[in-house]
Amino acid sequence: MPPSSQSLAPEVEIQKITRALLSVSDKSGLVELAKDLDALGVELVASGGTAGAIRDAGLPVLDVAELTASPEMLGGRVKTLHPKIHGGILARRALAEDRADMEANEIRAIDLVVCNLYPFEATVARPDVTRAEAVEKIDIGGPSMIRSAAKNHAYVGVLCDPADYASVLSELTDAGGLSPATRRRLALKAFEHTAGYDTAISQWLSENDPEVPAETFPGSLLISLEKTDELRYGENPHQRAALYGGFLEICELLHGKALSYNNLVDAQAALALIVDFIPAAGARPADEQAIVAILKHNTPCGVGAGATPLEAYDNAFSTDPDSPFGGIIVSSRPFDLPLAKKVDEIFTEVLIAPSFTDEALALLQKKKNRRLLSFDRERIDPGQLEVRRVFGGLLVQEADPAPDEVFSADLVTEAEPSAEQRQAMEFAWRVVKHVKSNAIVFAAADRTLAIGGGATSRVDAVHAAAAKAERVGLSLEGCVLASDAFFPFADGLETAVEAGASAVVQPGGSNRDEEVIAAANRLGVPMLMTGKRHFRH
Repeated sequence: MPPSSQSLAPEVEIQKITRALLSVSDKSGLVELAKDLDALGVELVASGGTAGAIRDAGLPVLDVAELTASPEMLGGRVKTLHPKIHGGILARRALAEDRADMEANEIRAIDLVVCNLYPFEATVARPDVTRAEAVEKIDIGGPSMIRSAAKNHAYVGVLCDPADYASVLSELTDAGGLSPATRRRLALKAFEHTAGYDTAISQWLSENDPEVPAETFPGSLLISLEKTDELRYGENPHQRAALYGGFLEICELLHGKALSYNNLVDAQAALALIVDFIPAAGARPADEQAIVAILKHNTPCGVGAGATPLEAYDNAFSTDPDSPFGGIIVSSRPFDLPLAKKVDEIFTEVLIAPSFTDEALALLQKKKNRRLLSFDRERIDPGQLEVRRVFGGLLVQEADPAPDEVFSADLVTEAEPSAEQRQAMEFAWRVVKHVKSNAIVFAAADRTLAIGGGATSRVDAVHAAAAKAERVGLSLEGCVLASDAFFPFADGLETAVEAGASAVVQPGGSNRDEEVIAAANRLGVPMLMTGKRHFRH
């Protein structure tokens, strides 16, 4: 049971550090920390390899085994699980009963715990890791010490991140101890650290249980991500926002001011689209076409293919010359100087590519408000679970894989598509997945020609796309059309053919499929049904 209110003691103002316990897996900065603590007159207690590293540096250190009068055992599994360790950490020094217990059991207080954990995540990241190896890297004593120190932060400081060593040493030097604010901050960080560690273990065990089918969702969804950036504001200026996790490690900011919330949402949409055109093994071979997409407000306004990034950009830009201003441009190939010169003619918020040539960087960096991002395709996992918030919880779903159904789709009409039409439908089918539903894409084999998305009816999406093409002077004659979901009525298909579509690809599945197929046969238009829809709500 928790202690009564009478047994709770207030935290001390400045906690002097006279004894520190060190037990670390990551020994970054350990010797320097130990030297500085020793210079401040702090007695050092350490376990196993940590004690050895300190002793090798010529510093005095008391082994945990000597303190507890108990040897390490079970191959090192039991080292610090002992009353003389946890009693020294958890004792409330202001309480007479705790002090009496310490005296009766010859326990001395520990004022600072320096501890980080076995590298579980690094171990399980290895493709050849065995279950036995993974389990052996589940730390027991470390989390126990960290949690004990964090719980008793009224009296004890806890360091689990080498990045905090310098600031703590500075405070010990200047103030002679640690303030309550510092101890609270370190305690919170410690609990976040152990929570993340436990989450990683739980997730790995859940995903690697041979008795649990791979497609089963976990019984509990545990998410632990560190805050990596405090954003200026959210979707609107009155909304606060922050970024968590490793996005900026996968997609590195090379130039420009910090990314905004909306920039990040758009960048994610751009990466999701371009990844569907890049094989998982890495960049496309040199003889493959470059792909460039232009996005605005989280949806594509033009996608093009070409022998060079510049040609691909020109094809993408021609779809919608109005929208690229202030938008996002993503390329499947490195950004080169010809593309940079062309893009520099208009203002764009964010440019994204696997890399930028030195000449392109020199030109593009002249505009300080333009953000340049390089992405690492090998670090992107398109198959990670998708999460969306609802009141009181989260919706979780599998990722929608890259659409590759066109060449295996069912031909449901009398007319057959030509090889060029199939190629164009394959291109349009990859793009339409990334347009907000109801989604329609008119396309040729190397470019989108008109895009309609976010409409409340499918025929309205067709009308909107065709009207935009007419306004910007683009002919749709002979193009193909992709629809992310089935045509509920024949009117959508009829309107598309009237606008110029000569072939159609759609999932099928409507109660009126036969009516739509009959309309396609009457109009002499080949139609493929993929059997798989790609809604984007």
